[in-house]
Amino acid sequence: MFPVNIENIEAFVYVIHCGSFNKAAEALYLSQPSVTARIQSLERELDCRLFDRQGKQIQITEEGKRFLPYAQQLLLTYQKGKLHVHRKKSLPQEFRIGCTVSVSNYTIPELLPGLKSRFPDTRFKIVTGVTDDIVNKVLNKEVDIGFVRNVNHPNLHSVKLYEDPITLYAYEGHPFVGAELLTVEEIAEQPLVFFECGALDWLRIHRVFENLDKPPNIQIQTDNSEMAKKLVIRKAGISFLPELCAKQEISEGKLIPLRVPETDGISLQTNLISNLGEHVQFLNAIIEIGKQLNRQ
Repeated sequence: MFPVNIENIEAFVYVIHCGSFNKAAEALYLSQPSVTARIQSLERELDCRLFDRQGKQIQITEEGKRFLPYAQQLLLTYQKGKLHVHRKKSLPQEFRIGCTVSVSNYTIPELLPGLKSRFPDTRFKIVTGVTDDIVNKVLNKEVDIGFVRNVNHPNLHSVKLYEDPITLYAYEGHPFVGAELLTVEEIAEQPLVFFECGALDWLRIHRVFENLDKPPNIQIQTDNSEMAKKLVIRKAGISFLPELCAKQEISEGKLIPLRVPETDGISLQTNLISNLGEHVQFLNAIIEIGKQLNRQ
């Protein structure tokens, strides 16, 4: 029976995440032969092949797929234990949160009062950016946690916080208001204010119009949901928007949601990320507050 070598486990997880031995070596600051040696050692420990190698191409085996969730859990447990041994007992005086602009506009103001009540002696600093920037800031410890689109990284703990449905909205008095069923062709002919957030899920909105004879009538395109929302209210067009950003205007009757069967189920997922094992108290508090807000 071989003892468990956490470095071999780490190399295996990194190869899966990075897609190659070379890239895993770069991420771990190792040589490629060192990563290969660690994988071979792990294969001897498990008495099975974890990868099929065909030249420079690698493919995970069925045994590797079965072992992967256990490897990820072992690595996470080790990182948590390591940080627990060395953690400071006192809470930080300043807690830095990175988030996308939409989260800063619609989620953080709802969460912060609850966080302040739980951690009254902690100051909170909010930094906004796109998902990739926030991921890098968390990894580099420039911020403590991040609110981002759905991501997966071997050095990060990532948990789904909520999903925000994407819906087509019109202004009061628009001819579509009250229609039971709208076709994609009808929508494409209307002046559209197209909000583009760059998330992969948003590509599904584009695909709705792919098979039409002519492109949709996009009059204005913007990456700012507040601008898109205000343009709809001012009757510049109709727009697909995340539900959270339109919540208040829906209640006031300024924006009217429209049913489009082709876009049912499309939503933007927001994840909460942190370095493995860090800031557990804050993470648990945010998740708990989020659940309370969703029940309201």
